[in-house]
Amino acid sequence: MPLDSSPEPLSYPPARRSDVVDVLHGVSVADPYRWLEDPDSAQTQAFVAAQNTLSEPILAALPERPAFDDLVSRILHAPSVGLPHERHGRTFAWVNDGTANQDRLVVSDDGGVPSLEDRVLLDPNELDAAGTTAVTSWSVSPDGELLAYALAEAGSDWRTIRVLDVATGAVLPDQLTWTKWVEPTWLPDSSGFLYWVHDAPTGATFADVTEAGYLRLHRLGEAPADDVTVWHRPDAPKLFAYPDVAGDWLVIRYAAGSSGPSDLAVRRLVPGPGGIDIDADEVALTSDARARWAVLGARGGRLVLHTDDGAPRRRIVTIDPDGVGAGSEPEFRELVGESADGVLRPESALTVDGLVLVYSRDATHRVVLAGFDQADGDDVPVGITEARRAVDLGEAVTVAGLDVEEGSAVVHVRTVSFTDAGTNHRVVTAPAPKHKVLAGPPGAFDVGEVSVTRPRATSTEGTEVPMFLVQRADLADDAPRPTLLYGYGGFRIEVNPEFRAIFVAWVAAGGTLAVATLRGGGEYGEQWHDAGTKDRKQNVFDDLYACAEWLRSSGTASAIAVHGRSNGGLLVGAAMTQRPELWAAALPTVGVLDMLRFHRFTVGWAWCSDYGDPDDAAEFPALYAYSPLHRVRDDVAYPPTLICTGDHDDRVVPAHSLKFGAELQHALSAGSEGAGPALLRVDTRAGHGMGKPKDAQAAEFADQLAFAAHHTGLDPIPDA
Repeated sequence: MPLDSSPEPLSYPPARRSDVVDVLHGVSVADPYRWLEDPDSAQTQAFVAAQNTLSEPILAALPERPAFDDLVSRILHAPSVGLPHERHGRTFAWVNDGTANQDRLVVSDDGGVPSLEDRVLLDPNELDAAGTTAVTSWSVSPDGELLAYALAEAGSDWRTIRVLDVATGAVLPDQLTWTKWVEPTWLPDSSGFLYWVHDAPTGATFADVTEAGYLRLHRLGEAPADDVTVWHRPDAPKLFAYPDVAGDWLVIRYAAGSSGPSDLAVRRLVPGPGGIDIDADEVALTSDARARWAVLGARGGRLVLHTDDGAPRRRIVTIDPDGVGAGSEPEFRELVGESADGVLRPESALTVDGLVLVYSRDATHRVVLAGFDQADGDDVPVGITEARRAVDLGEAVTVAGLDVEEGSAVVHVRTVSFTDAGTNHRVVTAPAPKHKVLAGPPGAFDVGEVSVTRPRATSTEGTEVPMFLVQRADLADDAPRPTLLYGYGGFRIEVNPEFRAIFVAWVAAGGTLAVATLRGGGEYGEQWHDAGTKDRKQNVFDDLYACAEWLRSSGTASAIAVHGRSNGGLLVGAAMTQRPELWAAALPTVGVLDMLRFHRFTVGWAWCSDYGDPDDAAEFPALYAYSPLHRVRDDVAYPPTLICTGDHDDRVVPAHSLKFGAELQHALSAGSEGAGPALLRVDTRAGHGMGKPKDAQAAEFADQLAFAAHHTGLDPIPDA
């Protein structure tokens, strides 16, 4: 479809502009759509309905949509068998035969390779005909007899924990409400588990600030009101605690931000009348929030920890909690040192005879097996053997999952790539290493032969910014072509090769996909992350512009649609308000777009570790300078924009997208003729994306792809 030469101007739904003005650090900031922050008000709901009434027929009428509707549906509804988890002689996995909105949990009772034919243990599709109830986390008890799982409705981050009997499938009476984030963590004797819970919220349950949680121990069969509070800090309500059971210890990792440093404390596990109990005495292993930590397990009485303490590319250390006393400095011993050319990932794991090390090198993953050096036959590891064995997982892959049962020599690894929706690998580490690729179900979507290259753009300060450039092999020499540019750039999150339906469909249809690895992410260690945070956040945006300019100057892109989700939605919002001329279309999805009020909703305060705090006079100017909501002007021709959100998003509340959309529509109505359009697409009974039904995903992606194709000039290749 050729580019529109003179699109008809739209008449946008009226939206009241109020006279709300905040004075922030001496700066007057207007907020005319503050009323859209109340998701339950009749005004907000009428605004959402009017926006969908405008956008739905426009998107449905796009001539490119039928092709993408077919493509995306075939990709999302391909059969799949997820990562196997072995527990006490049974094997568990999430599967889908291609017909269900939500995956089903199956169990192989004889411990065999999981398949679509295995016994269905948990089927979320039976809980909700619309498919909007999802399992967000799950944990099998150490004895393999019980399953604790967390349910979320309508995409909410709020969860309800239930327990079922693995042998019979019967759901037990236990029900724990108002939980978040932390998956159930079982005691070693399977008598109960730890979980993170909040007081029942008042008012809008998915918009209020979430803080002051409790780490509690639930004994099976007991009333939640009787659960013992293990950890609670009323004096520091913004701390979240994450439990791990390792050896004889409960390890509590607590942190105040999404990407900031954490601290560690331990409490001994002791025998009790109702099963294993938790000693009341707590020992602090760290208390200065100087580093980030992850617990890998225990060996020989020592905890094995992954950390960036003294190692921007991360290392593995051990510590004996019994050796930590009052006034003594905790002694961490290095087990695996920092790599010179890769980032050691926290997915690394303990096996019966050593470690499975996951490295990220230039944003792709590799797995290495390493045995322990023991101290004079003792069980205490003092290092790893010189001989390390790399596991051949293929080129340009990402480790999407890794699981090892405690004390086992069997490692299950799941890899994905731009062309592979998922391959399961079974690796045996002892007595002799073995690696087997497990066969997947027939019917996987085949995108065909694809070219993946790794060009680099030069950004500010001379920084090289790598991209993945993905194209159909038969079109690799047919340039320039319409290009979809995706980025994230924040919270230490890596952007790796990944089989996303929106990526695969764009490439299959004949478009070029560019995936940028921007500063702020975790691809190249802590210095790379830090360079894209707080008053350095502009570096992330500049990296994206450098990639876009390279795509144009190299003759790769004829037109560019820019896309990002969540923090990536902020990236798109900044990109279209700072450099609107670069984009043929913009697709900000569930984006953080009001940088002066993000911390006032749900867990937005936790993002201050990356963004900075708007209430801090020193950090306010940088936030205000790039906040997309506050950079919209009525004398600028903004690119065609499709803003997507969910009405139940309680991570990045929909007010971000609603206010930005209203402001953008107001500016376009008063400004340059021929700019836009600016459309708002609001999913109902949908949240930030986790657990979204496949049918709803397919509809959203088809709309986004058709919009991007229409405005970049991509004619989807027939029968792709």
